Amino acid sequence: MADTHAFDIVVLGAGSGGYAAALRAAELGKSVALVEADKVGGTCLHRGCIPTKALLHAAEVADEARDGAHVGVHATLERIDMGEVNQYKDGVISRLYKGLQGLVSSRKIEVVQGWGTLTGPNTVQVGDRTLTGEHIVLASGSYARSLPGLEIGGRVITSDQALQLDWIPKSAIILGGGVIGSEFASVWKSFGADVTIIEALPHLVPNEDEAVCKAFERAFRKRGINFSVGVRFAGVTQNDDGVHVWLEDGKTFDAEVLLVAVGRGPATSGLGYEEQGVRVDRGFVLTDERLHTGVANIYAVGDIVPGLQLAHRGFAQGIFVAEEIAGLNPAPIVESGIPRVTYSNPEVASVGVNEAKAREIYGADNVVTLEYNLGGNGKSQILGTQGFVKLVRKVDGPVVGVHMIGARVGELVGEAQLIVNWEAYPEDVASLVHAHPTQDEAIGEAFLALAGKPLHAHN
Repeated sequence: MADTHAFDIVVLGAGSGGYAAALRAAELGKSVALVEADKVGGTCLHRGCIPTKALLHAAEVADEARDGAHVGVHATLERIDMGEVNQYKDGVISRLYKGLQGLVSSRKIEVVQGWGTLTGPNTVQVGDRTLTGEHIVLASGSYARSLPGLEIGGRVITSDQALQLDWIPKSAIILGGGVIGSEFASVWKSFGADVTIIEALPHLVPNEDEAVCKAFERAFRKRGINFSVGVRFAGVTQNDDGVHVWLEDGKTFDAEVLLVAVGRGPATSGLGYEEQGVRVDRGFVLTDERLHTGVANIYAVGDIVPGLQLAHRGFAQGIFVAEEIAGLNPAPIVESGIPRVTYSNPEVASVGVNEAKAREIYGADNVVTLEYNLGGNGKSQILGTQGFVKLVRKVDGPVVGVHMIGARVGELVGEAQLIVNWEAYPEDVASLVHAHPTQDEAIGEAFLALAGKPLHAHN
């Protein structure tokens, strides 16, 4: 009788990277075991992208109700019931979770519930079961990290606890002005909290193009979201009423809660990786561009691989590894070509390299940029949003970066990523017809201007 514990591929972790690898491998006719201690779907579905976006949608509805008068719709915001908001959020998660479970079982993937450890170049131990895989895919994901010496507990929370709160803090300090911190700041402000962000780097959303950072800070200032940039956090004390926070320059802040949003760390300790010779640097698994660890047939995908910690990067890497194992020789994933979105109000979306990086790569005089203001875009005026589309191109070459800020620009990043990844020239995009009135037209208009024939913009 065949050993039911032997598989073509054993995947350790069923988050975005792991389940994508499993689904694609099964589609390619491989037998797959998917090991997961918690729930299929991982951080993104249960404690990350999906629940935060549900809260952001509720926040948008609250803002619309509160601000309806400016379009002649006089509504009053009666109250925000966090219990009901959480019910709505959990409903979204559970529908997606059921769908995902159905998908996994329809592909005949064996889900092994439990904590898996790498015990050999082709074995994973889960409880008393030893799974053997001709190939192993490490996809153990990430956790909400803190700073050294900063204990999480009580009123000092991470996004994990913030998503479970059944009350709205009257005031909140958010440590970290990146994507997660900015999104929670946006939600809590819309829900009526007094919010202050503390970011050690010189700007909020510090990975974005500087023009976008500055516009983002102006927008947050206008919304009454307070922030301190360029000075590091020094410490926090807490009591029954709240937290007291101080910075290295001596400045202090008080609030009901401190949300620690300083990024996510790789969940790799105690899983046997290093014991099996897998190279790990500060918890991250090192791979070559084909996501191979250099040990036996062991690959790694998702948040444990250094780079952007994004669900869609995990999906793409999972598909890539499944195809690599099946001998399809897929093209390596270009990190800068992965779209990035911050779903706050306003939204930020970008793909490719920013202006500073482009000048560094191609030479200071070899880069041209253009900004098209959403003030000239009909749909953006209807929505009452401000912002712009910024294009970065090589002189006489393709567009290498698209950077956007404004309501709903996350929905425009699909076209932007095609432009950058297909190395389009401004003339290529300028001749394409964009529907009117849509925000997507802003991309069309920006390219018309960059191609030297602006329509609704000044030369």
